[in-house]
Amino acid sequence: MESRNPAFRGNAFGGQGGGYGAPPPQQLQDMYDAPSYTPPAQRTMTYDDVVIRGFMSLGALVVAGALTWAFVPVQTGLAIAVVAFLLQLGIGLFISFSGKANAPLVMTFSAVYGVGVGAISHYYETLYNGIVFQAVIGTALAFAAVLAVHSLKIIRVTPKLARFVVAAGLAMVALMLVNLVVGMFNDTGIGIRENGPLGIAFSVIAILVGCFFLLLDFDSIEQGVRAGAPEKFAWYCAFGLTLSLVWIYLEILRLLSYFRE
Repeated sequence: MESRNPAFRGNAFGGQGGGYGAPPPQQLQDMYDAPSYTPPAQRTMTYDDVVIRGFMSLGALVVAGALTWAFVPVQTGLAIAVVAFLLQLGIGLFISFSGKANAPLVMTFSAVYGVGVGAISHYYETLYNGIVFQAVIGTALAFAAVLAVHSLKIIRVTPKLARFVVAAGLAMVALMLVNLVVGMFNDTGIGIRENGPLGIAFSVIAILVGCFFLLLDFDSIEQGVRAGAPEKFAWYCAFGLTLSLVWIYLEILRLLSYFRE
């Protein structure tokens, strides 16, 4: 009588007609040639990876900013800030367009950025007491609001929206550079960084653009985790979060200074 156990049927063990026949020579050779271990699968990115690397990136920025605040005089801080911002802009553009983000590159970017942020923050704090704390609180509220918008799917990220946000961001950076160059020959540049309707409007738009960049970052993180992106992609996500948060912080800092004046 035929057994109902599949282990004893047919050719389950290479037998002919239900027995325990030995494997054929070719199968034995294949078994001998097979590797004795299975290569470990590449670990995919998780939300925890992004959180840890995000804290590391922001931590490097805060430490560099605190050291700059403590040891660089306010009088020379602005010049150092300009140099630091130009350097971080170059590193940031390289990471953005090359897609190559790793620990040394992102941490260097954060540290250089932190030097500029620390110098600027120190300068504003000497003019308006308590403004840095207010800007930090405003940035935290913006982060929470954008996270809520993303979680509730109030605004869905589409390729068209992403292209528009990136184009708007590049246009604003270009305007800032033009304003910096023109400001070398006059006191006001092109007016986008002065306390007036144009300056206030530019800062408000810049804050909104920064929030949309943060929304793109959240969507990128979600898509990366869902698609099983490699673990190293978490550094690119941390870079994006740091860039967006500091953008928002600096613009809130400037906007608050207009009203404090």
